[in-house]
Amino acid sequence: MSTAHVVVTVLTILANAGVAAADLVKADFVLANAAAVDVPPSWVPVLGALKAAGAAGLLLGLLGAHVVGVAAAIGLVVFFAGAIVAHARAGVWHNVAVPGAFLALAATSLALA
Repeated sequence: MSTAHVVVTVLTILANAGVAAADLVKADFVLANAAAVDVPPSWVPVLGALKAAGAAGLLLGLLGAHVVGVAAAIGLVVFFAGAIVAHARAGVWHNVAVPGAFLALAATSLALA
């Protein structure tokens, strides 16, 4: 396991854990972003749980469960690709860089795995 893999994956874990926490407490900015892309507020905690599961899976991958880490990275790549699609469908471009950054972190974690 390379240093780059560990650093990028730890950053991916921290970013996803942080935004998952914001989702789970239904932070105002999260609800505003969800509304902008037509995501019902009832979905926000579920999406937060998925991000938290991805972060936990990446952590397990770093701790030795390589297959779990790879699966988590794939899941996060698919999740954030879907988020970008949701932004595109809603025509919301002012903050599409945020899911783009999360996608880039997850994809890089996957590539380095």
